[in-house]
Amino acid sequence: MKQEIHPTYNQVVFMDTTTGYKFLTGSTKTSNETVEWEDGNEYPLIRVEISSDSHPFYTGRQKFAQADGRIDRFNKKYGLADSE
Repeated sequence: MKQEIHPTYNQVVFMDTTTGYKFLTGSTKTSNETVEWEDGNEYPLIRVEISSDSHPFYTGRQKFAQADGRIDRFNKKYGLADSE
């Protein structure tokens, strides 16, 4: 690997602003805001709007919209009955 061309990789805390859920992970992102973690060390804090704690897919609150297919849209547009 070439030296001095890669960003620094540090431990950071990501916080979901919706739920307040925090997790410690490695990242190249930086922040001026810091937070004290459970181990007593201070890490940069990066606020995110959505994480696995609040995302509807992971929490089971996702609503699936019925997406009509092309044939169904055509039949509905021209008032044709289903052939089934």
